[in-house]
Amino acid sequence: MPFTVEAGRPWPMGSHWDGQGVNFAVPAMHAEAIELCVFDAEGRQETARLRLPGRSGDVWHGYLPGARPGLVYGLRAHGPWAPAEGHRFNARKLLLDPWAREIVGRFAWRPEHFGTDAQDNASHALKARVVATDDGFDWGGDRPPCTPLDRTVLYELHVKGFTKLHPGVPEAQRGTYAGLASDAAIAHLQRLGVTAVSLLPVHEHLDEERLALMGLSNYWGYNTIGFLCPEPSYASAGACPRDEFRRMVRRLHEAGLEVILDVVFNHSAETDEHGPHISFRGLDNAAWYRLRQESRALYENDTGCGNTLDIRQPRMLQLLLDSLRYWVGEMHVDGFRFDLAPVLGRGHHGFDRDGAFFMALRQDPLLQGVKLIAEPWDIGPGGYQLGQFPAGWLEWNDRFRDTMRSFWLGHPVHRGDFARRLAGSADLFHHRGRAPGESVNYVVSHDGFTLRDLLTYEQRRNHANGEDNRDGHHHNLGWNGGAEGPTSDPAVCENRARLARALLATVLLSQGTPMIAAGDELGHTQAGNNNPYCQDNPITWIDWSEADAALLAFTARVIRLRREHHPLSPRWYSGFTDDEGVPDLVWFGADGEPLDAAQWHDEADRAVAAYIGAPGAAEGPLILLCNAGAADRVFALPAGRWRCLLDTSVPTPPADGAPALTSSHTVPARSLMLLDGCPLSAEP
Repeated sequence: MPFTVEAGRPWPMGSHWDGQGVNFAVPAMHAEAIELCVFDAEGRQETARLRLPGRSGDVWHGYLPGARPGLVYGLRAHGPWAPAEGHRFNARKLLLDPWAREIVGRFAWRPEHFGTDAQDNASHALKARVVATDDGFDWGGDRPPCTPLDRTVLYELHVKGFTKLHPGVPEAQRGTYAGLASDAAIAHLQRLGVTAVSLLPVHEHLDEERLALMGLSNYWGYNTIGFLCPEPSYASAGACPRDEFRRMVRRLHEAGLEVILDVVFNHSAETDEHGPHISFRGLDNAAWYRLRQESRALYENDTGCGNTLDIRQPRMLQLLLDSLRYWVGEMHVDGFRFDLAPVLGRGHHGFDRDGAFFMALRQDPLLQGVKLIAEPWDIGPGGYQLGQFPAGWLEWNDRFRDTMRSFWLGHPVHRGDFARRLAGSADLFHHRGRAPGESVNYVVSHDGFTLRDLLTYEQRRNHANGEDNRDGHHHNLGWNGGAEGPTSDPAVCENRARLARALLATVLLSQGTPMIAAGDELGHTQAGNNNPYCQDNPITWIDWSEADAALLAFTARVIRLRREHHPLSPRWYSGFTDDEGVPDLVWFGADGEPLDAAQWHDEADRAVAAYIGAPGAAEGPLILLCNAGAADRVFALPAGRWRCLLDTSVPTPPADGAPALTSSHTVPARSLMLLDGCPLSAEP
């Protein structure tokens, strides 16, 4: 059909159908003209090219009467090619609308995508498809679980890897959004007792050129190109990714599970100054990226990925907020984990917790109440910002991770560090009035060894990544139990199994918001690869046929203990007291006496205990006994009668009818115990 274009409106951004036609609005402050290129339904043949006739400030806009959802289009930006001034316009390059809600085509690395190449890239470029904003999807009365923070247990997983090898998931759904919403997947999550799935990136992403040339892919997905598009490779064959994602969310909500997305708002897939023209770079390079002051031909690289998005720019801020609103309002997700989150607060003079992004989120009515989680570091100047995010934000606490690994696995650390991290990291959070639950406590995440590998390998095994084993962390704070790699030695296997239980229990009983990585409760291994971001294969896919049933049952039981007894309530910081003036939390040594300063800092003694009063829903106080040493230790107990709720030295729970504990009890090496009971006095 012939197209005629009218001036239209400068808002909203992207393409929007009003029932009579489609309005297009594209910000490009430094462009001299923007062309709209219309394609056939497959995106192969250009059928019309029209200049957007309207310009309002920095926004180019136009309206196509009679156009409908399903129309495929791309953009061409006219302007100067002046890299030294930050401008990289080239009208031969077809560009993707940053506000695209559906992307047509799959990107392939070709010379014509790059800015100085004279060839037109239209036949291979990514295009956008117009999508109706109100398509009548049946949410069936869906309501978010709104799990309180003190009841939240995060479970970090990869949509594909979680179910790709699951025998209980229908074969056609394995590795997909539908697979995660399957009966088998949900049954596992419910049996485990977690309350939220934290999904590795599901925004549409690209593979880096280096990986593509090696036949690898960006499996983790931290290379976004479509901030409003679900990754299509996670959808079942023939399914609409957006609809299948929404059905997944609806089903998870029915099961009481929140859905949290890992979002990459710090860089784009266009890489550095040698990268391709896909979208932002060609539309208005200087208005989307942070450029170096000494040479605007180069990019600031606070992300390690070649470029850094410039949140100081109003349109970039608008795109990210529109993305968040879209995923909450139209896709019903419950929160976000922000990769390399200090980028979000980088102003003209470093990180600012009162920056525009944080202020905009704070006042947005749609985004009020969703969970916001920061990875509080990037690689730029002043990039480590743990504890410095605004109140209400949760933060991944790598200090907890490293302290717990060190304490249990024999690396230098003292009991004061262990107690501080276990009890909410008040030194990092409480001084600004932030809640203990804002510390996300974990010992393993997607980034690094799995729990099993942390206790099996002391050296990384990353040769499959094609970087000569140079990539990935080299400071892992692991311990192999006495032998490197798999072994049948019963003593080594016992050490590993006991420490796995102790580490899981430490996370799940801690004060804060616990997070476990998918598969750790099953004994998942990546064969020692601690950076498998490019391994979309059985290295990363969870092998359910090798699941450790005893460890799964143990993990579920500890989560249940947390829910029922709440050993360290999120309101408690050491030093708080109950209504009668009795401390809620008292630390002591194996001899039952409070620790003095020298004892707190004694790195050789790894025995410490906590008396926990008025523990939430429990009827009486609790005692936590921790012995990370290589020998059994006898702990003196407060006067009273105590019952063992948890003993991590064994995979099975204490037997019913076990004798009550009184004045002392032996805690086996490399294990912890949780007791409850009735004391004869108010203090230990």
